Amino acid sequence: MDFGLVLQTDPPASEVVGLMRRAERNGFTYGWTFDSAVLWQEPFVIYSRILEHTRKLTVGPMVTNPGTRTWEVTASTFATLNDMYGNRTVCGIGRGDSAMRVAGRAPNTLARLGEAIDVIRDLAEGREAAVDGNPVRIPWVREGKLPVWMAAYGPKALALAGQKADGFILQLADPFLTEWMVKAVRDAAEAAGRDPASVTICVAAPAYVTADDSPAALAHAREQCRWFGGMVGNHVADLVARYGEHSGLVPEDLTAYIKSREGYDYSHHGRTGNPDTAFVPDEIVDRFCLLGPASAHIEKLTALRDLGVDQFAVYAMHDARESVIDAYGSEVVPVFTGA
Repeated sequence: MDFGLVLQTDPPASEVVGLMRRAERNGFTYGWTFDSAVLWQEPFVIYSRILEHTRKLTVGPMVTNPGTRTWEVTASTFATLNDMYGNRTVCGIGRGDSAMRVAGRAPNTLARLGEAIDVIRDLAEGREAAVDGNPVRIPWVREGKLPVWMAAYGPKALALAGQKADGFILQLADPFLTEWMVKAVRDAAEAAGRDPASVTICVAAPAYVTADDSPAALAHAREQCRWFGGMVGNHVADLVARYGEHSGLVPEDLTAYIKSREGYDYSHHGRTGNPDTAFVPDEIVDRFCLLGPASAHIEKLTALRDLGVDQFAVYAMHDARESVIDAYGSEVVPVFTGA
């Protein structure tokens, strides 16, 4: 199992670079950031610095979308970084939640997302692709490689990930829901004539390592990570609006907890203390996140690995970023990598 670190690109950018360097020293092999141009600093500028100051770390957005940049610009940006640093990027992509909504636009359609996955990959790897009906090729790309991983929750999005994406990003760490969604992605890959095992599975969620499992320690960890249930709740609310709460197309284990959700202010998106996430119960925080002593993390990660998860990406938006990175490096990562 690989390990990644997920950060927001809050200023100063030097702190983001420093945390990514710390992660690499602790055995992490991927460095991810949010991508929402209004809320945070431009990630691709910061990727250049991360790549310059690390040796092997693969970097990319979790996630970009097909609407805030034209596809040839996205592809050219990845291709430039790969040309400079040796194919060390990955394109995480989705419909666009915060990035589109804070700019007053709706998330992209799945049809547009599916087309973008093919076009961005082809252009970044030097092949010709149709952009707005016109043939385009980036002539200077040589031996470029860009895996495209898609974030998804709902049945149609999971099917699209299985049909087209090189990897699937699931932003929650509940084993029951992971098993259900991984199966949906792999079934869709097989139906499309692909090798289901060729789709990389990445689970991303907050991790908070405590000294013990005392009630006080776990309560603090939950409050530091409750924001995540609110972030996931945005996507779940979209699913409920589209399919209905009891459609049978989406597990009720995923949809039931948002009944008390009243709204969401993106100015607090992904941040500890987000006032719009009070509706998220402790049970959901425990299920979606990894909390407690390192042994509890190892136990849950073992269950996820056994379900076919290839990477766990740690959301580190809390008050213990450095200590969690170090704890993973000393106690968790070696268990799964043999390092």
